[in-house]
Amino acid sequence: MEIAIDYASAVWQGAGIGRYTRALVRELLRLDRENRYILLFPAGLPGWPAPFLDHLRTLRDMRPDLRLRPLPLTDRYLAIFWQRLRIPLPVETLCGRVDLFFSPDFVLPPQRRGRRVVTIHDLAFLVYPECAVPRMTWYLHGAVSRAAARADLVLAGSESCRQDVLRFLCLPPERVVVLYSGVESYYRPLDDPARLAEVRRRYALPERFLLTVGTIEPRKNLPRLFQALSTLPEGIRLPLLVAGKPGWLYQETFDTVERLGLQRWVRFLGFVPDEDMVGLYNLALAVVYPSLYEGFGVPPLEGMACGTPVLTSNVSAMPEVVGDAALLVDPKDPASIAEGLRRLIEDEALRAVLRAAGPERARLFTWERAGRQLYELFRRVLGQK
Repeated sequence: MEIAIDYASAVWQGAGIGRYTRALVRELLRLDRENRYILLFPAGLPGWPAPFLDHLRTLRDMRPDLRLRPLPLTDRYLAIFWQRLRIPLPVETLCGRVDLFFSPDFVLPPQRRGRRVVTIHDLAFLVYPECAVPRMTWYLHGAVSRAAARADLVLAGSESCRQDVLRFLCLPPERVVVLYSGVESYYRPLDDPARLAEVRRRYALPERFLLTVGTIEPRKNLPRLFQALSTLPEGIRLPLLVAGKPGWLYQETFDTVERLGLQRWVRFLGFVPDEDMVGLYNLALAVVYPSLYEGFGVPPLEGMACGTPVLTSNVSAMPEVVGDAALLVDPKDPASIAEGLRRLIEDEALRAVLRAAGPERARLFTWERAGRQLYELFRRVLGQK
């Protein structure tokens, strides 16, 4: 069977859905020797190439039969072409006949025939529309609803996300299944003093600090986290490092630091590459992630995999992912967040329990498991036995 995959996010996005797509497709190609695969992606323009193309060589070495279909445009232009202008150019025109098309990034292109599978990572734009740019909410509502209606199978990032899909998009329950993400094996407790010392030097890290990770946007709830931090007595308060680049509607986040006088206590690191993130997780006293809503929630899982105590929200997918291996708080209540911070900072016994429980919980979420489940789902959709 011929299976084509929308690989745009994998070559244009370093984290988030880009990382999800690279890891999931890697494991799928390693496991499935029965079907033939085509990766369709916008490779960029002259002087503006896609930034994450190098790993394709590794995929071709692993699967010499893998076919690549690069397009001479950017991911933005491709989205405009298919989703905003809704140009009815079928995907078969670009990659030939396919038996199944898989999109790991919310939307589907026009397609004449064959099966369709799409991943919907979350419905934040419907659950928390105030946390998104209105034009983007309007676009996603239309494009994601159309993709879900056309798909033979929708993959949800968690059971929490699945319930949101059923509620908001009104799909039959049998067409929506949970496919959990994994955590890369290099997220682990490090016993490498030289490597840790180099990360500490590179980022001028204090001896003890808290870490939060993610794109800076309203859903990450950083203003309430800063408010909680500001209420802790200075005798126990720790510096908070924010690893992640600005996304959208982020000005309130920066203004809150100024308004609360936390310039000494909050540092914005910008985007941090994976090889340094492992060190940051290991060096942090705790990972704090009081997000308002997640379809899965990768940073808490990465922190737990590294053996670092985690504080996260008691809503949406977070309890489902972390289980009993993290400290849960009410993300809408700064007092609840502050009490959680205080407990993690002061209670060494609690931190020891979470350090032991985190890696064990994280081992439940592997990309090999996700790839195998996706392979079996493809076989089911294609009617293979």
